[in-house]
Amino acid sequence: MTCNLAYNPRFMFLTKTIRYNLLAILACLLWSSSFVTTKHALDYQTPLTLAGLRFVLAGLIQIPLCGHLLAPLRMLRKEFFTVLLVSIFHTIFLYGTFFIGMTWVGGAEGAIMIGVGPLSSALMAHLFMHDDKMQRRTLVSIGFGMAGVVLISLASKPWSPVGLKEFFGLMLLLSGAVVSALGNVVVAKRKGGLHPIALNSAQMLLGGVVLLLIAFPFEGAANFALPPAFYGQLMWLAVISATAFAIWFHLLSKIKVSKLNLWKFLIPLSGATLSWLLLPDESPTLPSLAGMALIVAGIVIGQRESK
Repeated sequence: MTCNLAYNPRFMFLTKTIRYNLLAILACLLWSSSFVTTKHALDYQTPLTLAGLRFVLAGLIQIPLCGHLLAPLRMLRKEFFTVLLVSIFHTIFLYGTFFIGMTWVGGAEGAIMIGVGPLSSALMAHLFMHDDKMQRRTLVSIGFGMAGVVLISLASKPWSPVGLKEFFGLMLLLSGAVVSALGNVVVAKRKGGLHPIALNSAQMLLGGVVLLLIAFPFEGAANFALPPAFYGQLMWLAVISATAFAIWFHLLSKIKVSKLNLWKFLIPLSGATLSWLLLPDESPTLPSLAGMALIVAGIVIGQRESK
């Protein structure tokens, strides 16, 4: 008697799990590629203006994928409170603090603050979601991942004396990680109820406009007389946001918040790898390789299914 694997429940589960994991890896790799681009783009444009332009453009890019050109506007009208919350958590606050913070802190400090993301997401899910309580396996996984982030950060750039501006930048990045974790909970609580791309487009358009309005009194009108290199960087940042967040919102409707966000430990890992490959004065060291091993171990532990 033959066995059709397409109708084997275990085979279908494994296939779906692999697909979700690959999508999560893709989103994290896209996010990790944005740091170098952001640093270059900040040479041409002020932080909040750059963030606003990035997300307005990212929201517009997604409109053709929403099924209807007016889908984001309908989402805003019917689900305004949800869109507003997600926009505040995932765009306005997170990237407002990120773009300002990255102008004040170094790569090592910033990487450690980014590494707080999976921990804060697990804590928020434990507090606000009844079906996503923190388990011992999750704690062990987070411990391995955080240790790896610290090792890579210390190996990438030695610590320097931290002044008031650097400390404020660190606190901005930390607050952004915590608020973003709340945003993950908001999206996860609406599992299956909203179209992920329409929601992402609507929240980015709203967030981008708000960021531009906030930027105007502090940074003045946006300067558009800039070289083509800036517009290439802006387009890439918008594509990253449009793609990675659409993937992430889709996965949040399928996977528990705490488990999905363990993949974010890949961001500092892949960021260090890109530095070694693209920057001539950067090379791997023993502590950084050990940090990568810890991150991989943490992800493997966290993604294993409980028996």
